[in-house]
Amino acid sequence: MTTLIADSGSTKTDWCLITENQSIQISTPGINPFFQNEQEIKQLLCEELLPKIQASTINHIHFFGAGCIGRSACNLLYRPLHELFCTSDIEIASDLLGAARSLCGNRSGIACILGTGSNSCLYDGKNITRNIPPLGFILGDEGSGNALGKRLISDCLKGILPTGIIQQFLNKYHLTQADILQSAYQESFPNRYLASFTPFLSENIHVPEIRQLVEECFRAFFERNLQLYNIPNAEIHFTGSIAWHFKEILQRLSKQYGFIVKNITRRPIEGLIRYYETIY
Repeated sequence: MTTLIADSGSTKTDWCLITENQSIQISTPGINPFFQNEQEIKQLLCEELLPKIQASTINHIHFFGAGCIGRSACNLLYRPLHELFCTSDIEIASDLLGAARSLCGNRSGIACILGTGSNSCLYDGKNITRNIPPLGFILGDEGSGNALGKRLISDCLKGILPTGIIQQFLNKYHLTQADILQSAYQESFPNRYLASFTPFLSENIHVPEIRQLVEECFRAFFERNLQLYNIPNAEIHFTGSIAWHFKEILQRLSKQYGFIVKNITRRPIEGLIRYYETIY
């Protein structure tokens, strides 16, 4: 039996091929049916994934992805996967369910994603029982890389951050205001573009104004999402690059808001491997 697992965000997809003797991890660009059509998804799979694996040997596929909500979006993925891998044993579900299985296993808790985007849910050990809608990179995504990058750029261009930090930011990325507006409003994947600036925040987290910026973005995630579940002393888990790089701040804020932090992981794929190794 060979199982293919995928955890896909807007920026990157982590794949793992599990056989009886080994597991092989592969990374490709992100797949999101909100932003890509069926032909684009198929082309990406053909160019980035198929050369690295033997498609004919795969029996089961579990794909968890951003944007995999509703029959129409899931079918955009199902059809090329079914065609390229010649198996109908394909599960396609949200990246949130994948994160919950990765973080919580068979236990209940609150599972959170903080990566390019953000999301959260109540999980009963098997299924998602409640989800405060994240609303995407325009209306929501509080605490995400997109939100952090958006706030950083806005505070720089409006002159809110210290002059030295603003100049350091512009020099590091060789940007003008026109460059930023062009990329944010007219080019593809603006959420990826905005999130790409979060390393600057991590590198300068010692600057009080930068730390305050990050904390305010995370507080919005707690207050506009996690507190709405209204479960005192709940166990909470985080995954994603933003959660990982700013875990010290997340741990402190979680305590302030009355949550018990259990796991903070960089990627869901490791937990998903453990979860499915117990099934197959």
